Amino acid sequence: MNQEQAMAKVAFIGLGVMGFPMAGHLRQKGGHDVVVYNRTAAKAQSWVEKFGGSFAATPAEAAKDADFVFTCVGNDDDLRSVTIGETGVLAGMKAGAILIDNTTASAEVAREIDAAAKAKGCSFIDAPVSGGQAGAENGVLTVMCGGDEAVFAEARPVIDAYARMVGLMGPVGSGQLTKMMNQICIAGVVQGLAEAIHFGKKAGLDIENVVDVISKGAAGSWQMENRHKTMNAGTYDFGFAVDWMRKDLDIVLTEARRNGASLPLTALVDQFYGEVQKLGGKRWDTSSLLARLEKE
Repeated sequence: MNQEQAMAKVAFIGLGVMGFPMAGHLRQKGGHDVVVYNRTAAKAQSWVEKFGGSFAATPAEAAKDADFVFTCVGNDDDLRSVTIGETGVLAGMKAGAILIDNTTASAEVAREIDAAAKAKGCSFIDAPVSGGQAGAENGVLTVMCGGDEAVFAEARPVIDAYARMVGLMGPVGSGQLTKMMNQICIAGVVQGLAEAIHFGKKAGLDIENVVDVISKGAAGSWQMENRHKTMNAGTYDFGFAVDWMRKDLDIVLTEARRNGASLPLTALVDQFYGEVQKLGGKRWDTSSLLARLEKE
């Protein structure tokens, strides 16, 4: 398979809020022959009804004869199950095929799967994404990859179907480590924005008027631009859920303990998200840090 070949045989494993539209872009925008698998078969059937292609009964069956196999599941254990498990994709992949994982997982499991893929004569790229559900639906995700340069060059034209930015960050595991940095940055920015809005309300300021001004200066951020209105209104159903963020921050903090990094702010914000969960906000979006400040 080379870059000039427009159509590839692709398998996509995991049709959640991210995977469902990502697989759709591979089919419609990329023009690839896509076979999907989802733990809940009805979701796979729904995908086929919307986008065409076909679905399989197991990850291994979906991966059979595929040039590229994508996975996008929940956590390390889910990832192991659909890749190196008895009916995982590596049981069905042909030699020379490329496995691309879009799950946000640990760098450790990425290296584990890479070793298993190599033993099967396959290649692996860890490729977590940023941009949320909206980014997935609009095909404008940022994709952070770890892997071999030659393998990345082969896979990139296919990944481009659902991405706005695709970068190779280093060897296998580097994509996951980059995603950890991404989540560290988001945690701090959202907490700062939550405190600013809380402060502004207590001070009797017009939040919309204030943000219109400060967003044009050094305080401006994606979070401010896209979340201040919903935060000010106390609505938190606009994207990446608190449960998912806590999973990601647990990965971050575990890696920090391993590599010796000091992350006091990240650890504190993780505790704050725990408080949001106790408020009933497990499925609220990450901007709900404001809710714990206003719970009085």
